[in-house]
This record gives sequence, C-alpha cells and structure tokens, in this order.
Amino acid sequence: MKIRRFGEIGAQPVDEVTICSEAGAEAKLISYGAVVRDLHVRGREGRPQRVVLGFDTLAAYAEHSPYFGAIVGRYANRIAHGRFRLGGKAYQLSLNQDGRHSLHGGGKGFSQRVWHLAAHAERSAAFTLLSLDDDQGYPGALVATCIYRLIGSTLRVELTATSDAKTPVNLCHHSYFNLDGSPSILDHALQLDADFYTPTDGDLIPTGEIRSVERTPYDFRQARPVRFIEHGEAFHYDINFVLRRTRTGAAGLADQMLAYAGTFASRDSGLSLEVWTTEPGLQVYDGFMLAPPVLGLDGVRYGANAGLCLEPQRFPDGPNRAHFPDTILSPGAVYRQITEYRFKAA
Repeated sequence: MKIRRFGEIGAQPVDEVTICSEAGAEAKLISYGAVVRDLHVRGREGRPQRVVLGFDTLAAYAEHSPYFGAIVGRYANRIAHGRFRLGGKAYQLSLNQDGRHSLHGGGKGFSQRVWHLAAHAERSAAFTLLSLDDDQGYPGALVATCIYRLIGSTLRVELTATSDAKTPVNLCHHSYFNLDGSPSILDHALQLDADFYTPTDGDLIPTGEIRSVERTPYDFRQARPVRFIEHGEAFHYDINFVLRRTRTGAAGLADQMLAYAGTFASRDSGLSLEVWTTEPGLQVYDGFMLAPPVLGLDGVRYGANAGLCLEPQRFPDGPNRAHFPDTILSPGAVYRQITEYRFKAA
C-alpha cells in the first residue's frame, strides 16, 4: 500500500492510494470523485494488463473527465427535467444535461467532489463524503461511504449511505473498461443476464415501459460482439438492462445476494470480466461519445468506444416511476450496494 499527494482542488488536497492483492492486481485510487484512476490485473501468462481508462493528472479529471472511474450520485443516471415529488413537496434539481435534465447527481455531483480518505490498508481503501441538505436540490444531509477491496483478481465496490431526511439515492461505480488496450471495445464480446430493458426517448429518459430484448439490438443473452450494425450504421448503447438475478453467489448483504449480471471479454488478451451485484439494473454505455481533449493514461488518446461502462444501479428516473425499484432512503435506514468486478485470464 502506498499513498501520495495527487494534487489540490482549490485548497483541498487530493490523495492517491495504491492497493494490491495477493494475485498481483493493483488499483490506484484518488480521493477526487473516489475515482479508480488505474487498475491492472494479471492476464495471459501472468502479464499485467491495464483494464480501465483514466488520466495522469488531477486537472484532466477536474476539467475533462466523462466520469472516468468515479462514484456518481446522489442519483446515478437521469432524472427527467430534474424534478420529482416526495412527501407532497416538489423538488427541482441541478440541470446538467443540455439544460433540461439532471444527470449523475447534477452539475457538481459526487464525482466532482473531494472525498475524505477515511481508511487504507494493503488491499482496501475507504472514502467518505458529506452531502448537505439542498445539495444540487436534493433534500436531507447525506453521508456516503465507498470501500474498494482487491480480493485476488476481483475489484469489490461497497457503497453505503445514510440521510437525516427522505431522499432519492442511487449510487454507482463508473469505470470505462477495456480488456486489451485496443482503441475500441466494439470487438469485445458481451453477454448479459437480462431479458428486458427500459426503453428511452431521444433525451435518454425512460418511457416507463419494460420491454423484451428479443429481436432487438439489445439482445445480449448470448455472448456477441458489442458492435452492432443496423441499417448500415453502428448502433450506440446507453441503456438500462433489467437483470434476471436468478444466478446468485455468495451473500453480498444481510438481505441481498450478489447476482450474476454479465460477462465482458477480449479474445486478444484472453481476459474476461464478470459483473456480480446486489442491484436490479445494469446501465451499459459503449463510450460512443468519448473524445476527451487531453491524453489518457501513459499518453493514450481516447476516442469513441475506447471503453465500456457496466454500471450496476437502480433504474433511471426512478423517483418518477412508481413501478421501478424503490430509490427513496429514509432516516434510520441504510442504503447499501455491493458490486464485484471479477477478472479472469484464459
């Protein structure tokens, strides 16, 4: 375990902690956004393989990051028009998606905050964040905690939150994964344990329908390349899948089991990534809008489709859809989520 000063945001210091596992996995974590800045696992023949996108400088994260490796909240994904009602009161949130909707917690969500590095050890690190009442328009003072653990070749993400008033909460981890260092992940294979998805309108706001993936470009029930051509053009993915949650493994929480969500794999590197989570949904974003104006890790230029996001979460616009999974956290209750990103070498 190593710790160093990564930079400053205003007068706030930002630390970087490096954790390692017994299997040779290594993660570099920064307190800005509770970001996974870099992650290597052992690939074919035991060689280290970088598996996430990131930046080498704090300025790049503060000015240009498309949520690389961050914990997003208070509500991950979108809330239509930044509005919802709770307890008979209407709330208006920060509008940071084209001035019309709230995305990933608003214009200064959790991914743009300096978290407190609360604890660190050889194989784990914990970050905490205080979000005050009316932060980005949300009710209640909320305390969020993120614990990263490296267990063998698994990155385990444990998220919790408590609030002194009822409030919507939907946290998620937002790494962009690339398992072989290629310019595009479109030839990586993807398989999802999902029979349904939540269709969206032109602003990527759910219509409220829960639709079958059968005979649609969203059918990943069998492994296939992310690349999909429809009417001669590449199809883009930024959509929430409804997970089956029928294949469960070790207990994640007292009342929730970790369930298999899907597998992402590269034939070139021989690496695969299984996602297991306590969450009911998985947002899949293929990075088609990626074009940061600064270089990435080790001077790499990231372009469209350079990484794939696999974001376990509650459904987008949940506070406005009574038939979607509940997203309201009450005082005295604890929001909990566990996700494991399990890497395997062929």
